[in-house]
Amino acid sequence: MVKNNWKRSTLPRKPAELGKPLIDPAIWYPGDLSENDHWIYRLSDDEILEVDKAVGVVVDRGLDIKDITHENFSLPNLGSRLQEMQDELMEGRGIVLIQGLPIERLGRVQYAAAFWGISLYIGRALSQNRQGHLLGHVKDVGGDYSKTRGYRTKSHMAFHCDQADILALGCIHTAKSGGEHLVCSAVTLYNEMLKRRPDLAVELGWKFYRQLSNEKHPGQDKPWIRQGIFNFHEGYFAVRGVSSALNKGQLIEGVPKFTDAQKEALQMFRDVAPEVAIKVPMGPGDISYVMNHVTLHSRTEFEDWPEPERKRHLLRLWLNTGGRRPLPPEIHKFTQGIYDNTTTFVTPLDAE
Repeated sequence: MVKNNWKRSTLPRKPAELGKPLIDPAIWYPGDLSENDHWIYRLSDDEILEVDKAVGVVVDRGLDIKDITHENFSLPNLGSRLQEMQDELMEGRGIVLIQGLPIERLGRVQYAAAFWGISLYIGRALSQNRQGHLLGHVKDVGGDYSKTRGYRTKSHMAFHCDQADILALGCIHTAKSGGEHLVCSAVTLYNEMLKRRPDLAVELGWKFYRQLSNEKHPGQDKPWIRQGIFNFHEGYFAVRGVSSALNKGQLIEGVPKFTDAQKEALQMFRDVAPEVAIKVPMGPGDISYVMNHVTLHSRTEFEDWPEPERKRHLLRLWLNTGGRRPLPPEIHKFTQGIYDNTTTFVTPLDAE
């Protein structure tokens, strides 16, 4: 029998305020996770059987991935545990790893159905790009990171967060080498910066310009957005990452150049994030969930397999939880998906 030690965090939260240390259940250091497995949920045989039955309904009805709902993907027992995991993501550690899905038996298409159906209990899928992809694919398609989004390349990606409440990644294949999935607590990162250089921690509370990479957002007509790195709203903390979008924003005409203090603060952020990060032990079939407002994630550069069918391949979902957590308007607006009134939502089964 598989032993499942997953537990909710019991740490308290107090109202968050810029310039003061955070007390929050999302505070954790690498050792807190590597030395126990309370954040890892291992599926039991009965829970896997529930998933099998639900996937069977999808196959029998010939459903498209995007047409899978709670009604036709019933998980009578696992569903309630997944709702507990959503609570833990939004109000606890901000990270959950699910292990045990038998991808070798399911195959890629049925695994995609299972990944989508399980994730329905965590949140609602959002469009991730201007093509309307609800189901995304993190896969190197030969892209140049200076010209395209990082998930389409094999390049190292700095610590960042995605444009949704929760990021879900489902592992189909790992790389030949590299491609490690790294996650850190942004709450811990903020506290560490505040302890070492409070002036620089506060500097990241001011707004920065980010390039939008030609993606479409409802009501957005500018090529940039302004957001803080460390944000505080109604007593809650929310982070935005120090990613390539900041540097690309500096190239936009009319955008103010970084001050010396901003440059120093951004560099400290980049230096401290890896110190407090953990390598998430993802293998084929595993599903990782991270809450984007309290965690940051990164990926190391990787070498892929020469065979196309073995290439590193992760499924990706951006999940919205329906306003469960207070967010500044400039963050809330950009965690609703990428689309306009001409977008057709699709769930491709491979990278396009």
